[in-house]
Amino acid sequence: MMKLIRNSALVAAISLAALSANPALAQKNKDKNKDQEAAAAPAAAPVSNVVQGIAVANLQAAIANADAFRIAQQQRPVTYKPQLDQAQARGNALEAQIKPMIDRFNAARQGTLTPALQTQLQGQARAIQELQEKGKQEIQQILLPVALSEAFVNEQLEEKLDQAVQKAMEKSKVSLLLQPGAVVARANAYDLTDEIVTELNALLPTAQLVPPQGWEPREIREARAQQAAQQGAARPAAAPAPAAAAPAKPAGPQPEGR
Repeated sequence: MMKLIRNSALVAAISLAALSANPALAQKNKDKNKDQEAAAAPAAAPVSNVVQGIAVANLQAAIANADAFRIAQQQRPVTYKPQLDQAQARGNALEAQIKPMIDRFNAARQGTLTPALQTQLQGQARAIQELQEKGKQEIQQILLPVALSEAFVNEQLEEKLDQAVQKAMEKSKVSLLLQPGAVVARANAYDLTDEIVTELNALLPTAQLVPPQGWEPREIREARAQQAAQQGAARPAAAPAPAAAAPAKPAGPQPEGR
């Protein structure tokens, strides 16, 4: 095939040189080739050779581009402004508290590292690390309502995602849908993400921003259920109830029956 291509290119180059040298012949061949070009058109390589029935979709991108997700992203900083402000203030206070400790630590490192100084530096490093970890946990606890809101909105969209995918596949006549990671390369014509976003917008125009009291993400609920099931399986079976004792026979001789 490569040899044929090279020969064809060589013939084309020679023909081009001949036509350039003879304008009349060039015009004659130009008119003659019109019908040939029309006949050869179907054999030309198509611009986009799309196989119907196959598509690729980025489901995470579909959720992130859904109207419900974007609206929630815009509303969350307003709804949870107190928590965000509190977390920012705590972070600033933590930085102001830790910075002098870090400065003293770095200054002490410039001296001769005697055994006593190394012990002192290790203690300072532990104190800084413990303070940073404690502050991080405090900030995470402050921002817990914000994180729960994000998880709650995502879960509402995920619950509609399968239905949106099925509708998009049905409308686009797709029978096989792949994740982008499973494909080496593809043309844009195979991407079904936008169609899935359209269906998500129709199924869930807006999402509830604030989760109900006591709500937990699906991962935590499933982990709790699995833990409860494991504990139930590990619990020993109840001991069987003791059999009823036979009534005691009265002592002494029994009267004879009639």
